[in-house]
Amino acid sequence: MLLKLMLLFTLVPMIELYLLWEIKEVITWEWTIALILFTGFVGALLARKQGLSWRHRLHAELTSGQVPTTSLLDGLMIFIAGAFLITPGVLTDAVGFLLLVPLIRSHLRERIKVRLMRGVQAGFNRQDLQGQSTWPRDVIIESHIIEQDPEDETADRDG
Repeated sequence: MLLKLMLLFTLVPMIELYLLWEIKEVITWEWTIALILFTGFVGALLARKQGLSWRHRLHAELTSGQVPTTSLLDGLMIFIAGAFLITPGVLTDAVGFLLLVPLIRSHLRERIKVRLMRGVQAGFNRQDLQGQSTWPRDVIIESHIIEQDPEDETADRDG
């Protein structure tokens, strides 16, 4: 995992610099800077708009008593898209804009759900055929019960 993160934090900026350098060679550095500023501005506006609509959708689901799994994953992807769009660069902007497309987001959301379900199933598969957990059950945990007089609640609040 550490190697993947190191590659991510070194290769992505190198690729971004290369792409910006190549774009500068085609359209001049002034237009390249303008492109970076434009995509950051438009991306921030789009992320804000979708973030607000996501917030209203989440609120509606919570008030109706539904479990907001879909909305939470959408919110996470919109947040990541906003972070990518704020980051200067062509590659990160492309990923950020793609995450703001609802069709692509729904496809990714379903893939994330499948991976999460596999992780949950892997946790359940740690039990053997007799239903016994493979984790040791003979661990003793010492504990003490401290009872408090209900009339003495003010002593807890004061200090």
